[in-house]
Amino acid sequence: MSGLEARVHVERSAQFRLDVELTIPEGRTVALLGPNGAGKSTAVATLAGLTPLQAGHIKLDGRVLDDPAAARFVPPEERQIGVVFQDYVLFPHLTVAENVAFGLRSGGSTRAEVKSEVVRWLDRFGLGDLAVARPPDLSGGQAQQVALARALITEPKMLLLDEPLAALDVTTRAQLRHELIDHLEGFSGPRLLITHDPTEAFLLADEIYIIEGGRITQVGSADDIRIRPRTSYIADLAGSNLLVGSAAAGIVMVEGFELLVGDTHISGPVLATVHPRAISVHRRHPEGSPRNTWQTEILRIEHYGDRVRLRTGDPLPLTAEVTPVAAEALALSAGSKVWISVKATEIGVEAD
Repeated sequence: MSGLEARVHVERSAQFRLDVELTIPEGRTVALLGPNGAGKSTAVATLAGLTPLQAGHIKLDGRVLDDPAAARFVPPEERQIGVVFQDYVLFPHLTVAENVAFGLRSGGSTRAEVKSEVVRWLDRFGLGDLAVARPPDLSGGQAQQVALARALITEPKMLLLDEPLAALDVTTRAQLRHELIDHLEGFSGPRLLITHDPTEAFLLADEIYIIEGGRITQVGSADDIRIRPRTSYIADLAGSNLLVGSAAAGIVMVEGFELLVGDTHISGPVLATVHPRAISVHRRHPEGSPRNTWQTEILRIEHYGDRVRLRTGDPLPLTAEVTPVAAEALALSAGSKVWISVKATEIGVEAD
């Protein structure tokens, strides 16, 4: 099989065992999404070759990288996997250019080839002016960009990205996210994104694997995860409404619908997020003067323990959550006409 095929089994302690299966075809991006302590870092370590498997196997393009039963283990430097670790792992005694060049030099490229490629990748990431700087002098965002350039310059067979945008400020994160999307679309091998951020997973991944307590609890597209969450954790993270629009003077336009937001300074393309619990549901037009108010229809109702999830229709389809008591008091059902209100301050906005 082309791409990644892995069965990862590692026992970290008597209390924690990682046992997951991952399949990533060529040209596809998969996100491994889960909370802290779910096993994401252990998965990174095993795929990168830093932690040997105790059982299972790892195959990349049909080549066995780890198989305890067959006594087969390929060391990290021979796996042809480009890795960006969450804590960067840059060499503090080397310059930015030398850090980016490290993989190529280790692979036997000539000095001229290395110099040419390093210049190209530094320019691509806007790091040309920092070529002679050293990691201790870099910001967190700059260090992350250096780590990403170092991983990509070797043209690996697979990309393994461990929280690649976590250390960046909002503006840099938006810019680098677009650059990362561009590279992923042109990369022919499998890509695995490790993240705890559902927005990052929904925007960057073709398919999402949810990991909880060392096991995969759901696999699917962003829409699959949003519409049919299988655990309370998934229901919580997948419920956030992600809207793509354009902002100006405190107003975000989403497909012709106008939302007032608290941030009056941001402008241009934006991503707006609204948590389901920030959406108020009413049977009549709400009293007072909430700025974001409109009438809609409930398309679907789903019960998840102590919450009831509502999917609303036009003019702005959203997912809202209410308590079972509130749902009963409002006599809600599929087809019910309701009024929706959202405070401007409850809408998160960041540049896209």
